[in-house]
This record gives sequence, structure tokens and C-alpha cells, in this order.
Amino acid sequence: MTAEDRLERHDYMPSASIAFTHGYIGLTLNDWQNVACCQVIYSQFGLAFHQNDHQARRRFVEWAKNEIAVVPDFHKRILFSDEAHFWLNGYVNKQNCRIWSEVNPREKLTVWCALWAGGIMGPYFFKNDEGHNVTVNGDRYRAMITNFFIPELNNHDVQELWFQQDGATCHTARATIDLLKDTFGDRLISRFGPVNWPPRSRDLTPLDYFLWGYVKSLVYADTLQTFDHLEDNIRRVIADMRPQMLEKVIENWTSRLDYIRASRGSPMPEIIYKM
Repeated sequence: MTAEDRLERHDYMPSASIAFTHGYIGLTLNDWQNVACCQVIYSQFGLAFHQNDHQARRRFVEWAKNEIAVVPDFHKRILFSDEAHFWLNGYVNKQNCRIWSEVNPREKLTVWCALWAGGIMGPYFFKNDEGHNVTVNGDRYRAMITNFFIPELNNHDVQELWFQQDGATCHTARATIDLLKDTFGDRLISRFGPVNWPPRSRDLTPLDYFLWGYVKSLVYADTLQTFDHLEDNIRRVIADMRPQMLEKVIENWTSRLDYIRASRGSPMPEIIYKM
């Protein structure tokens, strides 16, 4: 059964957690107990919520549902964006993951992508002139937007697109928000943006609930000796992703809105990645 078949089979029911790693999709904790694996990452989607998070998430969901009621394909016009770290030893780290590992790697690749129903923009690798990974700060993030992301948008009708980012400090500096508003106007979903992105809502970001796990499941299929090899694999896996898969991932986003509305802002069930 292909990945697309499994996506269709599970139909992204809101009552099921969505795992997309090593070919498994839609598996809950009980399902994973039947999968032979020696290391697991547990996402922390529901463990660090603050007092007002549920309310902020409900407000965002109601706003998004209202937009979809007016423009039925609204969810297909959102560019969801995020970064992730990839290591040579074979795992992806996100800030919301708790990782048990016998090693403590220091070198990594920091990768940025924007995902929407029309495809993926990226990957973009944050590196210095010598080709080494660098920490993402406001200046580097704005340089990526100016030199990579905006040129990528030239082939699309930007007036039809929205842009989403999380509340990382490098994303929300005043200069960064002003730069993004110059391109997207009020079609910006971000902390300190025209539309507020609710904090600690990685279960609403397709890159977190789908892309990084899926890419990881394939880039480490062969033994990686160099970061150039890792970078090549990441580029290849992303380039090979089929449009039908991305369309289903974005359709899943609307199911997640329904779940969060019904649960009054509660997070989606845990997502578990096989290592």
C-alpha cells in the first residue's frame, strides 16, 4: 500500500493522532505498541499549555472556519512555514519533542520550508559562507525571506496567498513583521501580525504534524557520511513529494480545526515518531 493509499484509508479522522514516519500514518499510542522499534520520540503538543492557550486557539479556529465559509478553498491558500534541525545520526529535533538518545550531537542542518496545497517552497538551509550551519536569528531569517522566499513567490499570485509562521523570536521582530507585511499585507498569520497565530499550536502546522516526520522517514534510508549527503537527501525527498499527498495533508488541516473547536481548544492527541 502506498503512502497516498494510507492517507486515504485513515481519512485523517480528528479522533486519531497522525504519525507519518517510516511509512506508518494515523497510528495512536496503542498502535505503536505493536510496532517493533528501539527508540521513540513523544511530541509534547499538550503538556506545556498556558492558561490562555485554549482561548487563543478557539479564537483562531473560529476565524479560520469563518474564512473557509466565505472562501471554501481558503485553507489551500495558506503557506505554512517552519524550521527543523536534522542530524547525521538520524533524528529530527523540534522544540516540542522530548528525545531519548545515547548520543548528544552538536552538528546539524537547520532547514526551513513553506508548505501549502500547491507545493513546497524550499528547502532552505541556514548556513554561513563556509557552508556551516548557523543559528537562525532575525537578520538571517529576514535575509532568507528577501533572498530566497520572496523570489520563490514570483511564480505565484501573492494576492491570493496567506503566510503563517510561529512565534519564534526571529520570526516576530518588528523588522521581520514589517518585511512580511510589505509582501502579504494583512494576509499574515503570526504573533504580532494582523492575524494572531495561537502559541503552542504545532498540532495545527502541517510541517510539524506531517512534513518533518515524513522527510525523516526517507532521508535516513541509507547511511549518511557527510552533511552534503544529508542535504542532498532532504532536497530529493521534498522534490519527489506528490501533489496529491500535499492536498490531503492540507485537507487534514480542516479536520483539525473541527477537533479543536469540539474540544474547546485542547491539543490533538499525541503524535509519536518511530526512531
